[in-house]
Amino acid sequence: MWWTRRRSSKASPATEAADEAVPLESEGREHRNAFILAGLGGAVLATFGIAAIGSIFAPVFFALVLTICVHPLRVALEQRGVPRGLATGSVITAVFLLLLVFGYAALVAFGQFGELLPQYGPQLQAAAEAFAVWLESIGINADPVAEAAANFDPVAVVGFVGDLFGSLAGLVSVLVIIFTMLLLMAMDAAFLPTLLRQMRPYRPLTVTALSNYATNVRRYMVVTTLLGLAQGLINWFALVLLSVPGAFLWGLLSFLCSFIPNIGYFIAIIPPLVFGALEGGWPTVIAIIVVYGIVNAGVQSVVQPRVVGNAVALSQSITFFSVLFWAIVIGPIGAILAIPLTLLVRMLLVDSHPSMSWMRPVLGDLDETKVIMAESDAELKAARRARKAGRRPAGRPPAGPRPAGQAPPGEG
Repeated sequence: MWWTRRRSSKASPATEAADEAVPLESEGREHRNAFILAGLGGAVLATFGIAAIGSIFAPVFFALVLTICVHPLRVALEQRGVPRGLATGSVITAVFLLLLVFGYAALVAFGQFGELLPQYGPQLQAAAEAFAVWLESIGINADPVAEAAANFDPVAVVGFVGDLFGSLAGLVSVLVIIFTMLLLMAMDAAFLPTLLRQMRPYRPLTVTALSNYATNVRRYMVVTTLLGLAQGLINWFALVLLSVPGAFLWGLLSFLCSFIPNIGYFIAIIPPLVFGALEGGWPTVIAIIVVYGIVNAGVQSVVQPRVVGNAVALSQSITFFSVLFWAIVIGPIGAILAIPLTLLVRMLLVDSHPSMSWMRPVLGDLDETKVIMAESDAELKAARRARKAGRRPAGRPPAGPRPAGQAPPGEG
Protein backbone atom coordinates (compact mmCIF):
# COMPACT_ATOMS: atom_id res chain seq x y z
CA MET A 1 0.00 0.00 0.00
CA TRP A 2 1.02 3.61 -0.47
CA TRP A 3 1.58 4.24 3.25
CA THR A 4 3.99 1.29 3.57
CA ARG A 5 6.01 1.62 0.38
CA ARG A 6 9.73 2.08 0.69
CA ARG A 7 11.89 4.77 -0.84
CA SER A 8 13.12 3.88 -4.32
CA SER A 9 16.81 3.04 -4.63
CA LYS A 10 17.02 5.25 -7.75
CA ALA A 11 16.03 8.44 -5.94
CA SER A 12 18.28 11.40 -6.58
CA PRO A 13 20.35 13.00 -3.80
CA ALA A 14 18.13 16.10 -3.95
CA THR A 15 15.02 13.99 -3.46
CA GLU A 16 16.62 12.17 -0.53
CA ALA A 17 17.60 15.50 1.03
CA ALA A 18 14.06 16.82 0.61
CA ASP A 19 12.63 13.66 2.17
CA GLU A 20 14.99 13.98 5.11
CA ALA A 21 13.87 17.56 5.57
CA VAL A 22 10.25 16.45 6.10
CA PRO A 23 9.69 15.80 9.83
CA LEU A 24 8.88 12.22 10.67
CA GLU A 25 6.11 13.42 12.96
CA SER A 26 4.17 15.04 10.11
CA GLU A 27 4.57 11.89 8.01
CA GLY A 28 3.21 9.78 10.85
CA ARG A 29 0.36 12.23 11.31
CA GLU A 30 -0.68 11.81 7.68
CA HIS A 31 -0.65 8.04 8.06
CA ARG A 32 -2.59 8.25 11.33
CA ASN A 33 -5.30 10.35 9.72
CA ALA A 34 -5.61 7.80 6.93
CA PHE A 35 -6.00 5.01 9.46
CA ILE A 36 -8.61 7.01 11.37
CA LEU A 37 -10.66 7.55 8.23
CA ALA A 38 -10.34 3.87 7.32
CA GLY A 39 -11.42 2.90 10.83
CA LEU A 40 -14.45 5.19 10.71
CA GLY A 41 -15.43 3.73 7.34
CA GLY A 42 -15.11 0.21 8.70
CA ALA A 43 -17.20 1.16 11.76
CA VAL A 44 -19.97 2.49 9.51
CA LEU A 45 -19.98 -0.69 7.42
CA ALA A 46 -19.99 -2.86 10.55
CA THR A 47 -22.89 -0.87 12.01
CA PHE A 48 -25.02 -1.24 8.89
CA GLY A 49 -24.11 -4.92 8.72
CA ILE A 50 -25.19 -5.52 12.33
CA ALA A 51 -28.41 -3.59 11.70
CA ALA A 52 -29.10 -5.75 8.63
CA ILE A 53 -28.84 -8.97 10.66
CA GLY A 54 -30.28 -7.46 13.85
CA SER A 55 -33.09 -10.02 13.97
CA ILE A 56 -30.55 -12.80 14.58
CA PHE A 57 -27.69 -10.80 16.09
CA ALA A 58 -29.74 -9.64 19.11
CA PRO A 59 -30.94 -13.10 20.25
CA VAL A 60 -27.50 -14.65 19.62
CA PHE A 61 -25.75 -11.98 21.69
CA PHE A 62 -28.42 -12.30 24.38
CA ALA A 63 -27.71 -16.04 24.50
CA LEU A 64 -24.00 -15.25 24.82
CA VAL A 65 -24.67 -12.95 27.78
CA LEU A 66 -26.80 -15.64 29.45
CA THR A 67 -24.04 -18.20 28.89
CA ILE A 68 -21.48 -15.87 30.46
CA CYS A 69 -23.73 -15.23 33.47
CA VAL A 70 -24.42 -18.91 34.23
CA HIS A 71 -20.93 -20.24 33.47
CA PRO A 72 -19.74 -20.09 37.14
CA LEU A 73 -22.70 -22.28 38.10
CA ARG A 74 -21.62 -25.11 35.81
CA VAL A 75 -18.02 -24.73 37.00
CA ALA A 76 -19.20 -25.04 40.60
CA LEU A 77 -21.20 -28.17 39.77
CA GLU A 78 -18.23 -29.77 38.01
CA GLN A 79 -15.95 -28.99 40.96
CA ARG A 80 -18.39 -30.86 43.22
CA GLY A 81 -18.11 -33.99 41.08
CA VAL A 82 -21.17 -33.54 38.87
CA PRO A 83 -20.54 -34.99 35.39
CA ARG A 84 -19.89 -32.40 32.71
CA GLY A 85 -22.93 -33.27 30.64
CA LEU A 86 -25.25 -33.24 33.65
CA ALA A 87 -23.83 -29.90 34.79
CA THR A 88 -24.46 -28.43 31.34
CA GLY A 89 -28.01 -29.77 31.30
CA SER A 90 -28.70 -28.44 34.80
CA VAL A 91 -27.54 -24.93 33.86
CA ILE A 92 -29.58 -24.89 30.66
CA THR A 93 -32.66 -26.12 32.55
CA ALA A 94 -32.25 -23.39 35.17
CA VAL A 95 -31.97 -20.66 32.52
CA PHE A 96 -34.92 -22.13 30.63
CA LEU A 97 -37.09 -22.01 33.76
CA LEU A 98 -36.07 -18.41 34.50
CA LEU A 99 -36.91 -17.33 30.95
CA LEU A 100 -40.18 -19.24 31.13
CA VAL A 101 -41.18 -17.44 34.33
CA PHE A 102 -40.24 -14.07 32.85
CA GLY A 103 -42.13 -14.85 29.62
CA TYR A 104 -45.24 -15.77 31.60
CA ALA A 105 -44.98 -12.54 33.61
CA ALA A 106 -44.60 -10.56 30.37
CA LEU A 107 -47.70 -12.19 28.87
CA VAL A 108 -49.72 -11.42 32.02
CA ALA A 109 -48.51 -7.82 32.00
CA PHE A 110 -49.31 -7.38 28.30
CA GLY A 111 -52.79 -8.80 28.92
CA GLN A 112 -53.32 -6.25 31.69
CA PHE A 113 -52.16 -3.51 29.36
CA GLY A 114 -54.66 -4.63 26.73
CA GLU A 115 -57.47 -4.44 29.29
CA LEU A 116 -56.30 -1.25 31.02
CA LEU A 117 -55.92 1.01 28.01
CA PRO A 118 -59.48 0.70 26.62
CA GLN A 119 -60.86 1.11 30.15
CA TYR A 120 -59.12 4.47 30.62
CA GLY A 121 -59.27 5.50 26.96
CA PRO A 122 -61.88 8.27 27.37
CA GLN A 123 -60.04 9.75 30.35
CA LEU A 124 -56.73 9.70 28.46
CA GLN A 125 -58.38 11.42 25.50
CA ALA A 126 -59.93 14.10 27.76
CA ALA A 127 -56.59 14.67 29.49
CA ALA A 128 -54.83 15.09 26.14
CA GLU A 129 -57.45 17.61 25.01
CA ALA A 130 -57.08 19.57 28.26
CA PHE A 131 -53.31 19.53 27.78
CA ALA A 132 -53.75 20.92 24.25
CA VAL A 133 -55.96 23.73 25.58
CA TRP A 134 -53.34 24.58 28.21
CA LEU A 135 -50.60 24.71 25.56
CA GLU A 136 -52.66 27.11 23.47
CA SER A 137 -53.28 29.30 26.52
CA ILE A 138 -49.53 29.88 26.92
CA GLY A 139 -49.02 30.58 23.22
CA ILE A 140 -47.77 27.19 21.99
CA ASN A 141 -49.24 25.60 18.88
CA ALA A 142 -51.12 22.53 20.12
CA ASP A 143 -52.62 21.34 16.82
CA PRO A 144 -50.59 18.07 16.75
CA VAL A 145 -51.63 17.27 20.34
CA ALA A 146 -55.28 18.08 19.64
CA GLU A 147 -55.22 15.95 16.48
CA ALA A 148 -53.63 13.04 18.34
CA ALA A 149 -56.25 13.32 21.09
CA ALA A 150 -59.09 13.37 18.56
CA ASN A 151 -57.74 10.30 16.75
CA PHE A 152 -56.79 8.38 19.90
CA ASP A 153 -57.59 4.66 19.56
CA PRO A 154 -56.66 2.32 22.43
CA VAL A 155 -56.77 -0.73 20.17
CA ALA A 156 -54.27 0.89 17.81
CA VAL A 157 -51.93 1.65 20.73
CA VAL A 158 -52.06 -1.97 21.91
CA GLY A 159 -51.32 -3.12 18.36
CA PHE A 160 -48.42 -0.68 18.10
CA VAL A 161 -46.87 -2.00 21.31
CA GLY A 162 -47.32 -5.55 20.05
CA ASP A 163 -45.64 -4.69 16.76
CA LEU A 164 -42.83 -2.98 18.67
CA PHE A 165 -41.88 -6.22 20.43
CA GLY A 166 -42.71 -8.44 17.49
CA SER A 167 -45.52 -10.71 16.47
CA LEU A 168 -46.11 -14.13 17.99
CA ALA A 169 -44.33 -15.86 15.11
CA GLY A 170 -41.35 -13.53 15.45
CA LEU A 171 -41.26 -14.09 19.21
CA VAL A 172 -41.25 -17.86 18.73
CA SER A 173 -38.37 -17.64 16.23
CA VAL A 174 -36.39 -15.46 18.64
CA LEU A 175 -36.94 -17.94 21.47
CA VAL A 176 -35.85 -20.82 19.24
CA ILE A 177 -32.63 -18.97 18.37
CA ILE A 178 -31.96 -18.12 22.03
CA PHE A 179 -32.49 -21.64 23.32
CA THR A 180 -30.55 -23.26 20.47
CA MET A 181 -27.57 -20.93 20.86
CA LEU A 182 -27.74 -21.25 24.63
CA LEU A 183 -27.55 -25.04 24.34
CA LEU A 184 -24.66 -24.96 21.85
CA MET A 185 -22.71 -22.27 23.71
CA ALA A 186 -23.13 -24.08 27.01
CA MET A 187 -21.71 -27.23 25.41
CA ASP A 188 -18.81 -25.33 23.86
CA ALA A 189 -18.09 -23.54 27.14
CA ALA A 190 -16.86 -26.84 28.59
CA PHE A 191 -13.72 -26.46 26.48
CA LEU A 192 -13.23 -22.75 27.20
CA PRO A 193 -10.81 -22.96 30.16
CA THR A 194 -8.52 -25.32 28.23
CA LEU A 195 -8.72 -23.14 25.10
CA LEU A 196 -7.73 -20.07 27.08
CA ARG A 197 -4.74 -21.90 28.56
CA GLN A 198 -3.70 -22.89 25.04
CA MET A 199 -3.98 -19.31 23.79
CA ARG A 200 -2.25 -17.59 26.71
CA PRO A 201 1.39 -18.29 25.63
CA TYR A 202 0.68 -16.75 22.21
CA ARG A 203 -1.88 -14.02 22.98
CA PRO A 204 -1.71 -13.28 26.72
CA LEU A 205 -3.29 -9.82 26.46
CA THR A 206 -6.20 -11.14 24.38
CA VAL A 207 -6.86 -13.92 26.90
CA THR A 208 -6.77 -11.40 29.75
CA ALA A 209 -9.14 -9.09 27.88
CA LEU A 210 -11.59 -11.95 27.21
CA SER A 211 -11.51 -13.07 30.84
CA ASN A 212 -12.01 -9.52 32.13
CA TYR A 213 -14.87 -8.98 29.68
CA ALA A 214 -16.69 -12.09 30.87
CA THR A 215 -16.15 -11.15 34.52
CA ASN A 216 -17.32 -7.55 34.04
CA VAL A 217 -20.40 -8.51 32.01
CA ARG A 218 -21.33 -11.21 34.53
CA ARG A 219 -20.98 -8.86 37.47
CA TYR A 220 -22.95 -6.09 35.79
CA MET A 221 -25.80 -8.28 34.53
CA VAL A 222 -26.22 -10.35 37.70
CA VAL A 223 -26.11 -7.33 40.01
CA THR A 224 -28.43 -5.31 37.76
CA THR A 225 -30.87 -8.23 37.56
CA LEU A 226 -31.04 -8.68 41.34
CA LEU A 227 -31.28 -4.95 42.07
CA GLY A 228 -33.79 -4.46 39.26
CA LEU A 229 -35.91 -7.27 40.67
CA ALA A 230 -35.86 -5.63 44.09
CA GLN A 231 -36.64 -2.25 42.53
CA GLY A 232 -39.57 -3.67 40.55
CA LEU A 233 -41.03 -5.45 43.58
CA ILE A 234 -40.79 -2.33 45.75
CA ASN A 235 -42.39 -0.16 43.08
CA TRP A 236 -45.12 -2.75 42.51
CA PHE A 237 -45.94 -2.88 46.21
CA ALA A 238 -45.97 0.93 46.47
CA LEU A 239 -48.24 1.30 43.44
CA VAL A 240 -50.65 -1.27 44.90
CA LEU A 241 -50.82 0.76 48.12
CA LEU A 242 -51.43 3.92 46.08
CA SER A 243 -54.22 2.15 44.09
CA VAL A 244 -52.53 2.87 40.75
CA PRO A 245 -54.09 0.81 37.93
CA GLY A 246 -51.78 -1.79 36.36
CA ALA A 247 -49.34 -1.90 39.29
CA PHE A 248 -47.90 -5.28 38.25
CA LEU A 249 -47.35 -4.04 34.70
CA TRP A 250 -45.49 -0.92 35.85
CA GLY A 251 -43.42 -2.95 38.33
CA LEU A 252 -42.31 -5.24 35.47
CA LEU A 253 -41.57 -2.18 33.35
CA SER A 254 -39.41 -0.79 36.19
CA PHE A 255 -37.47 -4.08 36.28
CA LEU A 256 -36.80 -3.98 32.52
CA CYS A 257 -35.87 -0.31 32.56
CA SER A 258 -33.28 -0.92 35.30
CA PHE A 259 -31.07 -2.34 32.52
CA ILE A 260 -31.27 0.95 30.58
CA PRO A 261 -28.77 3.42 32.09
CA ASN A 262 -29.57 7.11 32.57
CA ILE A 263 -32.97 7.17 30.84
CA GLY A 264 -34.55 3.96 32.13
CA TYR A 265 -35.89 5.70 35.23
CA PHE A 266 -37.76 8.31 33.18
CA ILE A 267 -39.24 5.65 30.87
CA ALA A 268 -40.45 3.60 33.84
CA ILE A 269 -42.06 6.45 35.76
CA ILE A 270 -44.15 8.05 32.99
CA PRO A 271 -46.96 5.40 32.67
CA PRO A 272 -47.66 5.13 36.43
CA LEU A 273 -47.67 8.93 36.66
CA VAL A 274 -50.30 9.15 33.92
CA PHE A 275 -52.59 6.48 35.35
CA GLY A 276 -51.95 7.65 38.91
CA ALA A 277 -53.07 11.14 37.91
CA LEU A 278 -56.23 9.74 36.33
CA GLU A 279 -57.04 7.66 39.42
CA GLY A 280 -55.87 9.75 42.38
CA GLY A 281 -54.92 13.19 41.13
CA TRP A 282 -51.93 15.24 42.22
CA PRO A 283 -51.40 13.58 45.65
CA THR A 284 -50.88 10.23 43.93
CA VAL A 285 -48.55 11.79 41.37
CA ILE A 286 -46.39 13.36 44.08
CA ALA A 287 -46.32 10.09 46.03
CA ILE A 288 -45.18 8.16 42.93
CA ILE A 289 -42.42 10.69 42.24
CA VAL A 290 -41.20 10.43 45.84
CA VAL A 291 -41.27 6.61 45.92
CA TYR A 292 -39.60 6.18 42.53
CA GLY A 293 -37.05 8.86 43.35
CA ILE A 294 -36.04 7.26 46.64
CA VAL A 295 -35.90 3.73 45.21
CA ASN A 296 -34.03 4.80 42.08
CA ALA A 297 -31.56 6.97 44.01
CA GLY A 298 -30.96 4.25 46.57
CA VAL A 299 -30.51 1.39 44.10
CA GLN A 300 -28.87 2.93 41.03
CA SER A 301 -26.91 5.74 42.68
CA VAL A 302 -25.76 4.17 45.96
CA VAL A 303 -26.01 0.37 45.99
CA GLN A 304 -25.27 -0.54 42.36
CA PRO A 305 -22.04 1.50 41.96
CA ARG A 306 -20.64 0.01 45.18
CA VAL A 307 -21.42 -3.56 44.15
CA VAL A 308 -20.56 -3.32 40.46
CA GLY A 309 -17.41 -1.30 41.15
CA ASN A 310 -15.17 -0.81 38.13
CA ALA A 311 -16.84 -3.52 36.03
CA VAL A 312 -18.29 -1.03 33.55
CA ALA A 313 -15.72 1.81 33.59
CA LEU A 314 -17.56 3.84 30.94
CA SER A 315 -18.16 7.56 31.14
CA GLN A 316 -21.70 8.86 31.53
CA SER A 317 -21.65 10.42 28.07
CA ILE A 318 -20.55 7.19 26.39
CA THR A 319 -23.11 5.20 28.39
CA PHE A 320 -25.97 7.46 27.32
CA PHE A 321 -24.82 7.45 23.69
CA SER A 322 -24.47 3.66 23.70
CA VAL A 323 -28.12 3.29 24.79
CA LEU A 324 -29.31 5.46 21.90
CA PHE A 325 -26.91 3.89 19.40
CA TRP A 326 -27.69 0.22 20.08
CA ALA A 327 -31.43 0.90 20.35
CA ILE A 328 -31.35 2.32 16.82
CA VAL A 329 -29.13 -0.45 15.45
CA ILE A 330 -30.86 -3.59 16.78
CA GLY A 331 -34.10 -2.32 18.31
CA PRO A 332 -35.46 -2.07 21.88
CA ILE A 333 -33.35 -4.98 23.14
CA GLY A 334 -30.29 -2.95 22.13
CA ALA A 335 -31.06 -0.46 24.90
CA ILE A 336 -31.14 -3.31 27.44
CA LEU A 337 -27.90 -4.87 26.15
CA ALA A 338 -26.16 -1.54 25.52
CA ILE A 339 -23.55 -1.93 28.28
CA PRO A 340 -22.44 -5.50 27.35
CA LEU A 341 -22.31 -4.52 23.66
CA THR A 342 -20.23 -1.41 24.36
CA LEU A 343 -17.89 -3.38 26.61
CA LEU A 344 -17.47 -5.89 23.76
CA VAL A 345 -16.44 -3.11 21.38
CA ARG A 346 -14.01 -1.75 23.96
CA MET A 347 -12.55 -5.21 24.51
CA LEU A 348 -11.99 -5.75 20.79
CA LEU A 349 -10.54 -2.31 20.02
CA VAL A 350 -8.85 -1.20 23.25
CA ASP A 351 -8.38 -3.85 25.94
CA SER A 352 -6.82 -6.46 23.63
CA HIS A 353 -4.27 -4.03 22.12
CA PRO A 354 -1.36 -2.85 24.28
CA SER A 355 -0.86 0.30 22.22
CA MET A 356 -4.44 1.45 22.96
CA SER A 357 -4.29 1.29 26.76
CA TRP A 358 -4.07 5.10 26.89
CA MET A 359 -7.70 5.21 25.68
CA ARG A 360 -9.16 3.59 28.81
CA PRO A 361 -9.16 6.80 30.91
CA VAL A 362 -10.73 8.66 27.99
CA LEU A 363 -13.52 6.06 27.83
CA GLY A 364 -14.23 6.23 31.56
CA ASP A 365 -11.65 4.19 33.53
CA LEU A 366 -10.90 7.08 35.90
CA ASP A 367 -9.28 5.41 38.91
CA GLU A 368 -5.80 6.74 38.13
CA THR A 369 -7.24 10.04 36.91
CA LYS A 370 -9.04 10.57 40.23
CA VAL A 371 -5.81 9.95 42.13
CA ILE A 372 -3.99 12.51 39.96
CA MET A 373 -6.82 15.02 40.43
CA ALA A 374 -6.75 14.52 44.21
CA GLU A 375 -2.99 15.12 44.28
CA SER A 376 -3.38 18.22 42.11
CA ASP A 377 -6.15 19.57 44.34
CA ALA A 378 -4.00 18.98 47.43
CA GLU A 379 -1.11 20.86 45.83
CA LEU A 380 -3.39 23.77 44.93
CA LYS A 381 -4.77 23.93 48.48
CA ALA A 382 -1.26 23.86 49.91
CA ALA A 383 -0.22 26.68 47.57
CA ARG A 384 -3.23 28.78 48.60
CA ARG A 385 -2.48 28.23 52.28
CA ALA A 386 1.14 29.21 51.68
CA ARG A 387 0.08 32.42 49.92
CA LYS A 388 -2.32 33.29 52.76
CA ALA A 389 0.36 32.63 55.37
CA GLY A 390 2.86 34.81 53.52
CA ARG A 391 0.43 37.71 53.08
CA ARG A 392 1.08 40.34 55.84
CA PRO A 393 -1.76 42.46 57.28
CA ALA A 394 -2.22 45.96 55.85
CA GLY A 395 -0.39 48.81 57.68
CA ARG A 396 2.24 46.63 59.31
CA PRO A 397 5.91 46.73 58.43
CA PRO A 398 7.47 43.57 57.08
CA ALA A 399 8.81 41.17 59.66
CA GLY A 400 12.59 41.14 60.15
CA PRO A 401 15.42 42.36 62.38
CA ARG A 402 15.11 45.98 63.57
CA PRO A 403 18.01 48.46 63.34
CA ALA A 404 19.99 49.01 66.48
CA GLY A 405 18.42 51.56 68.80
CA GLN A 406 14.95 51.41 67.19
CA ALA A 407 12.14 50.66 69.60
CA PRO A 408 9.47 48.09 68.78
CA PRO A 409 6.17 49.46 67.43
CA GLY A 410 4.01 50.91 70.20
CA GLU A 411 6.97 51.70 72.51
CA GLY A 412 8.89 54.89 73.07
